[in-house]
Amino acid sequence: MNLQELMAAQTSLRDVPAVVAGSSLAGARTTAARGPVAVTAESCFRIASLTKVFTSAALVRTLRDKGVPLGTSVLELLPGLGPDWRADGSLTVEQILGQVSGLRESVDAATAEALGEGDGALLEAARLVVRAGNEREPGERWSYYNGNYFLAGSVLAALNGTTFESALRGNLLDPWGLARTGFDTSAASVTGWNGTTELPLSGYPRTRRPSGGLWSSVSDLLAVGEGLLADRALLEEIGRPRTRSDDPMTYGLGWALGRSGQMYLNGRLPGYRAAMVLVPDRDHVSVALAGQGTALPALARLLSDMQQPLTGDDIAEAVDDFAA
Repeated sequence: MNLQELMAAQTSLRDVPAVVAGSSLAGARTTAARGPVAVTAESCFRIASLTKVFTSAALVRTLRDKGVPLGTSVLELLPGLGPDWRADGSLTVEQILGQVSGLRESVDAATAEALGEGDGALLEAARLVVRAGNEREPGERWSYYNGNYFLAGSVLAALNGTTFESALRGNLLDPWGLARTGFDTSAASVTGWNGTTELPLSGYPRTRRPSGGLWSSVSDLLAVGEGLLADRALLEEIGRPRTRSDDPMTYGLGWALGRSGQMYLNGRLPGYRAAMVLVPDRDHVSVALAGQGTALPALARLLSDMQQPLTGDDIAEAVDDFAA
């Protein structure tokens, strides 16, 4: 596979200011970049909903280390929400990570952002989520709702007795050597574009960070995939379907699941597009990041072409259509 040639074949990427892609096959990495802005595998992009990969992996690792089952109720782990709890009392960590909570989807981005930037803001966002109650029984139906990850981030923070950001760094970013990944902009951060308009570098609301706030690079995202592949127990837990046969998609814990065992997802924020694919039984990881709001279909095609020789599947439409 010549990644540079595959990237060049995506003609719609020619006008994208910055694109970086990479693959890892049994630990052997290949990366490629293009665009008028000089970028490398170490350049940092907003990865939007790919952040859920980090939140899910960190929380599952923490639960495992502390001997807490995934089937533990969220209320048991966040007892401070008890006075405002209107959700189903049986709601589990597994169900919120798997997007099958059945929670009423009433807390939007603006409502969460209005809670401010204090250390307690994320827990207050979680409080609003459970105060709205359930619209269906947990486990009954898959539905993509960032409020689930406000809860997940709050659980991760509570289990570690610190903030979500510190818990994520201590339980995943530092142990896996992810020095390019974090919530702050850096000298390596790439500006995003919407069409011909360059967007200013800006922060991301703390209340929404468990669902979509990270900056990361192709090199760090490949390391995440390699870390999951190296921890088969963790990978199998995250990659096991939590959805029913009549759900809109097959979904594990933070990942959509393909028919040949692929794990995939995308991320979207103004000026940025990101996508990632794992093929666990072939030790394959692929990642593509772009600083352009219109680039996702081409990134999805690129990742599909990278894994198709291994699986025989064309997953470009699935990666592009994912709910992020």
